[in-house]
Amino acid sequence: MTALEFNAIDALCHSLVVSCQAPDDSPLHNQQVIAAMAQAAINQGAAGIRIDTPAHVKAVRTQCPTAVIIGLWKQQLPGSEVYITPQFYHAAAIASAGADIIALDATWRERFGGENVEEIIFRIHQELGKLVMADVDTIENATAAVEAGADLVATTLYGYTSCTKHLSPPGFDLLTQLRQQLEVPIICEGGISSPQMAKDALKLGAYAVVVGTAITGIDLQVRAYQKAILDE
Repeated sequence: MTALEFNAIDALCHSLVVSCQAPDDSPLHNQQVIAAMAQAAINQGAAGIRIDTPAHVKAVRTQCPTAVIIGLWKQQLPGSEVYITPQFYHAAAIASAGADIIALDATWRERFGGENVEEIIFRIHQELGKLVMADVDTIENATAAVEAGADLVATTLYGYTSCTKHLSPPGFDLLTQLRQQLEVPIICEGGISSPQMAKDALKLGAYAVVVGTAITGIDLQVRAYQKAILDE
């Protein structure tokens, strides 16, 4: 691990990471808007930002040259449920755009093109020289991801896969398991909807907390408020 890579992980310790993303059909899905969100988050003390798509990563890197960027590329490919950085190609594009850490789906679901988690992580390390954040749903997939070389593990997919769809984020129970059984930094992501919940996650041992919708998800937040109002 290089000094730069160590610093990227070290900078996230006991901190907040803000996910600055927007639905494809939202007017917020715009490079300048996403970059402005990211800058606002950094200005207020966020230690890092999580960004989707190469174009947005590049815009944020330009706007926030020293920020720790966790990059990913959501792509729904035929015959696969995996959509967070599903192939090495997507990881390479995110790395080239300026991400420090590559986030990818590290569940052992079938991937388009026959690539597997172990192969992708190996190539990210060897060919791109980047750190890997494994987005997982279960302790089994987390353990396998660490054995494959993942540098960090996140609870991102808890509640969003076929075997966890009966569960609701945040995955505090999974977070506790991961802290007890794994040596790598554990990131709590998914379902954190208040400052107190973020604090609770850190108390449970999360290395860092990622918050998205509750801070930057204007579309989903307004929809929720509107639904509540109309249901009255």
